[in-house]
Amino acid sequence: MRTPNLADRLSMANAAKKAQLERAKHMAEDPERAQRIKARDEIGAARNRRITEREATRRAAREQEAAELAARQAAEGAAREAERKAREEAQARRLAEQTAREAAEAAEREAMLAARRAGRKKKKRTGR
Repeated sequence: MRTPNLADRLSMANAAKKAQLERAKHMAEDPERAQRIKARDEIGAARNRRITEREATRRAAREQEAAELAARQAAEGAAREAERKAREEAQARRLAEQTAREAAEAAEREAMLAARRAGRKKKKRTGR
């Protein structure tokens, strides 16, 4: 076997470069490759659309949940306020009833005392 000299190595390198360029040109001009690239791009675009739709759906669901939460909190707040007012009104009624009872009891005691006094005065007058 003969050892290749510089000229042989350069010609082999040039031939390899030409062959590589021919393969690259052939691949670039291949219509099937263009179709594969186009199909891959379409798949990527469809994936991006699906991702965008899912994100929009999630965003809409989060907004709806936030609106429901706000409505629920508002309703709970209104219910607590109504309950508080009802408790205050009930307490005010109980206080008014208690005041009325106390006034009635005081009036009854006064009437009993007045009757006793009247009875004692009557006894004094009759001399019994």
